[in-house]
Amino acid sequence: MKRSFIISTSIVLLIMVACAPTPAAVLPTATEGLALATQAQPTATRALPTATQAPPSPAEAASTEPAVISLMSHDSFNVSEEVIAEFEAANNVNVELLPSGDAGAALNQAILSKNNPLADVFFGVDNTFLSRALKADIFEPYTSPLLATIPDDLELDAEHRLLPVDYGDVCLNYDKAWFAEHGIEPPANLESLKDPAYKGLTVVENPATSSPGLAFLLATVGHFGEDSYLDYWQSLRENDVLVVDGWEEAYYGQFTAASDGDRPIVVSYASSPPAEVYFAERPLEEAPTGSVLADGACFRQIEFIGILRGTKQSVLAEKLIDFMLSKRFQEDIPLQMFVFPANQTADLPEVFVKFAETPKKPALVSPEAIEANREAWIEAWTETVLR
Repeated sequence: MKRSFIISTSIVLLIMVACAPTPAAVLPTATEGLALATQAQPTATRALPTATQAPPSPAEAASTEPAVISLMSHDSFNVSEEVIAEFEAANNVNVELLPSGDAGAALNQAILSKNNPLADVFFGVDNTFLSRALKADIFEPYTSPLLATIPDDLELDAEHRLLPVDYGDVCLNYDKAWFAEHGIEPPANLESLKDPAYKGLTVVENPATSSPGLAFLLATVGHFGEDSYLDYWQSLRENDVLVVDGWEEAYYGQFTAASDGDRPIVVSYASSPPAEVYFAERPLEEAPTGSVLADGACFRQIEFIGILRGTKQSVLAEKLIDFMLSKRFQEDIPLQMFVFPANQTADLPEVFVKFAETPKKPALVSPEAIEANREAWIEAWTETVLR
């Protein structure tokens, strides 16, 4: 499911210590395509000095000022205001959020600025860019004690330079009502889409311009193998697959369950059905969409966080990572970004428990293979499907 959310401003901690100066608010960074919610900042009460009370020294005043730690991320990162406020209050710190484009663009900025880091912590590297991030050597190792709560299969960096925060599965979604109305069985697996019965029914995203598009391409590479995935795509082309640039155009522009489009099959997420229920105008007993979760039909995206090398806030950076792996933060993730928390002790919201499913055997492609072949696979796909 596309994760487009509102990025909150950092919340200023009220310091009620006598003689403390008023802290300044940290301004959010504007980013294209996202609305920034602003919030009036309250002013802390300042105690007047008495005859026996000397004004605070500059050192004493500085000691009460909140520190600032910056978190660089892709544009879809989101967290509830009250959750991030708890971390700020507990650590006398303001968290500055720096949304920096999609995952690939944000990572490129971090790599290009490695000698003068733009932030202290980076969130949003996924397993399609993991090897590139590690090869650039921009992250400091940190073995968080919260890793004990995270499954080993999500931990892809043995040196713990990048630690898993969440995961989600890219897969085919289908419109239940459309298939029932037309008397056609929904697709059972990837192979179904080659059947003439599904001609002209599927819309996918271009892997050169879309993260879920790339993930679905990787699912076909993992499922059919590097020698046969292009044969599969040639079959889809012959069966009139529609390719669009991004998820929003596919889901809200072409998918029958969410638009006036004419394509009842779309590449989206396994968490899209619970999102449909959650955002429905009236209560639903059943999700209006389903996911194709057959073996090898999905690709699991894992998102990571790491401390940028060169930070001057190492201690706070470690605390922020621990917080983002903690049960409190992890339980906020599903309804903010519609992915699954990495922490196994985190409870899922009811809508996920009732309506979310995950594939038992997603397609597997190693980060090393992705890094070595990503561009070649995309180019070969482009030649086969678009030219």
